[in-house]
Amino acid sequence: MTHRIFVTDEIDPEGVALLRAVPSFNVDVSPTLAPDLLLARIGDYDAIVGRSATKISAPLLRAGTRLRVVGRAGVGIDNIALDDATALGIAVINAPAGNTIAVAELFFASVIGLLRHVPRADQSMHEGRWERADLLGTELLGKTLGIVGLGRIGGEVARRARAFGMDLIAFDPYISAERFTGLGVRRAASLDALLDAAHVVTVHTPLTDETTGMIGAAELARLPRGAIVANLARGGIIEEDALIAALRSGHVGGAALDAFTKEPLKGDHAWRTVPNVLLTPHLGASTAEAQRNVAVDVCEAVRDALLTNELSRSLNVGETGGDWQALQPALLVARRAAAVARAMLADRGHRAMDSIAIRLGPLVDPGLAVRRLGRLEFCLAAAPAYLKKRPALKKPADLGAHDFIALRPPLAAARIELHRGRESVSEAVFPAFETDDPDAALAILRAGGGIAALPRFLVADETRAGALRVVLPGWAPQAAEI
Repeated sequence: MTHRIFVTDEIDPEGVALLRAVPSFNVDVSPTLAPDLLLARIGDYDAIVGRSATKISAPLLRAGTRLRVVGRAGVGIDNIALDDATALGIAVINAPAGNTIAVAELFFASVIGLLRHVPRADQSMHEGRWERADLLGTELLGKTLGIVGLGRIGGEVARRARAFGMDLIAFDPYISAERFTGLGVRRAASLDALLDAAHVVTVHTPLTDETTGMIGAAELARLPRGAIVANLARGGIIEEDALIAALRSGHVGGAALDAFTKEPLKGDHAWRTVPNVLLTPHLGASTAEAQRNVAVDVCEAVRDALLTNELSRSLNVGETGGDWQALQPALLVARRAAAVARAMLADRGHRAMDSIAIRLGPLVDPGLAVRRLGRLEFCLAAAPAYLKKRPALKKPADLGAHDFIALRPPLAAARIELHRGRESVSEAVFPAFETDDPDAALAILRAGGGIAALPRFLVADETRAGALRVVLPGWAPQAAEI
């Protein structure tokens, strides 16, 4: 099968070469396109790879009728309509690790430059002045560094800060106590507790509903007078107007900013006139090494997603913590369950689910009884005798509605939950199996539109919108209206 991939935003050539090395890939490389031009072309492609300059909007995703994967060469995905991609079944893959060192190093370059007045000193020297007496600076030694977000970048900042002799405190409710201990960082019980103690504050979180505006006027007022604030993550995490006011009043002693709410920053923006601010034009990932790393990382992941359906790097799919191939049967069931749920949700005035959760656990009683999926009854009964027969696998073209694949004994119990907001819309529990030949099973599913992942087989064909035909060995076909 041939796949077409659109690469834009000046992705590093090493990443592009990795995609072009696959004979079945047709790779088109283009500079960043205007939204209307990209919209006109996206329907021809199975994947798109870019950076932050290209906005992957909901209309673009809907126009990409062949799209299976969106690759983001970098960490942030605020330029991608993630919820819409998820609803459309399009995997979103980023490269969270490739620019970690580049951002951590820029943080120290910026903060030290600010504390030691390096930009001002350089400018004055180039202009023929010698202003040594006016450039008294401050050291990092003994200062308390408050890190908001102790993930990859926050962790690397912490490691380097220890070398400068700084005291470390961090706030991150999603990071384990073991990571705090391993990094030698004191855990703040709350953001307020961190702000009360920090001489320098740096944020390293994604821009989400939770983090947007998380540091505003009230939070800045808690800082010790003269504290330094750094944002090399995403514009909007710190309220810009509040920070400008705190800098002008002198309560905040300085700021190092590499990310802004609206980029590029306008020529007459207030930031350009605020004192004691070091501004850089979103250079966090702008090193040759970082650009090469993120390009290779994301292109490898896009390649594997297209060739083998390897989606463990996808942000739309939960981390399995095990063998990805072994989970494929459960994922196939989830996709079919999603189609059923969408029909159910349409009756309730909804257009899509928020999420599908798949959980694996110890093997359950193989004589599993009937469970309901909305108004559709899944008859789930183990059939050891049938499994022992292991009929020969037929070619997809030879299969009819009543043909089945023999599966090995159950690996685990799998649970699928379909969610809308806080509500669990529907659920199904069944013993999970894996096929002898996953590729053949997938081909059969594509040819017949059925499910081939349940014991004593359940094959589901979507015969028309809102209906499902269920066929079990030895059972007459039944229609279940949805």
